[in-house]
Amino acid sequence: MRVWSIVVAAGQGTRFGGPKQYQALAGRRVLDWALAAARPVSAGVVVVVDPQRLGAPEPLADAVVGGGATRSASVRAGLAAVPASAEVVVVHDAARPCASSALFDSVVAAVGRGADGAVPALPVVDTVKRVDAAGAVVETLDRSTLVGVQTPQAFAADALRQAHATGAEATDDAGLVEAAGGTVVVVPGEVANVKVTEPHDLLVAEAHLGGGSRRGSRVGLGFDVHAVTHDRARRLVLGGVVFEGERGLDGHSDADVVAHAAAEALLGAAGLDDLGSQFPDDDPAWLGADSVALLAEVAGLVREAGWEPANVDCSVVLDAPRLAPRRHAMQERLSEAVRAAVTVRGRRTEGLGALGRGEGLACWAVALIEPAPPTRR
Repeated sequence: MRVWSIVVAAGQGTRFGGPKQYQALAGRRVLDWALAAARPVSAGVVVVVDPQRLGAPEPLADAVVGGGATRSASVRAGLAAVPASAEVVVVHDAARPCASSALFDSVVAAVGRGADGAVPALPVVDTVKRVDAAGAVVETLDRSTLVGVQTPQAFAADALRQAHATGAEATDDAGLVEAAGGTVVVVPGEVANVKVTEPHDLLVAEAHLGGGSRRGSRVGLGFDVHAVTHDRARRLVLGGVVFEGERGLDGHSDADVVAHAAAEALLGAAGLDDLGSQFPDDDPAWLGADSVALLAEVAGLVREAGWEPANVDCSVVLDAPRLAPRRHAMQERLSEAVRAAVTVRGRRTEGLGALGRGEGLACWAVALIEPAPPTRR
């Protein structure tokens, strides 16, 4: 499914005493934490801000739009910037900086199973009473049927658009979809997913963010293969190292299968678009490009999404040339680009198949990324 996320950050923070989404929290703004959590699951992210803040850079967002007078109006403004091709739209409050990417995955998966909407929720643990205007108790509610709802909330794109087309108002988008007749299901929420409403909530949020890993480590698998070219002007480049006297590989860039596989592994681990989407092979800008430089850009994208590369391990499949004499240099160049350990090893084909006949070279790579420490963000 093609998922886009809307992060609502247009509020004035009246109870907080100012726009809480721009307050510093564990080395970043509150808003930055929310955007970083949305990125891995999203093909694109729209952030809705106060119209007076339009023009301020938001590097973790794909689009920045001005909000409206109400929360629902702001979501509608964000929805207008979501491409029609989106199948699922996730709406998240910037004031919830501790939501994990796993929670985004959970609500999206629930919509994928057929629900019109999915919301994270926690059981109500306190006794709840309904009171009248004078403060007198009218009734005690059965808390076993009650839950407290959080964001992110995911919706089938058509269901959310239809609900907002009415122009109705609600405290959350699930309420609009419910009113329009849609089916909304509940998934387990996160205790750490606190909402910043009062200044002391920042202390609670910082304890959650700084007291342990907010998200688990993630692993990505990358693969690339290129055919050997008959163009004698093409040089063989592997891991950023030129193998003089060897036939090069056919490709739009320098066809460095090792750098490409490493980049694909990192992008996959972070949930970002693949290498071909980031650097299209029909774009003249990347003709003959240094793939190790592209790898460095990919590592930067991973860090912008709130992750830190831990290591990448590459297995190059070829019978010739031998990697051993240049393996150390390859690892140095790749590690410098990623700013993390990159290991390279050669794997022989024993003469089997097209690779065994020397018709091409291939590489598999596995990348491990971890949540970026707050001090690095």
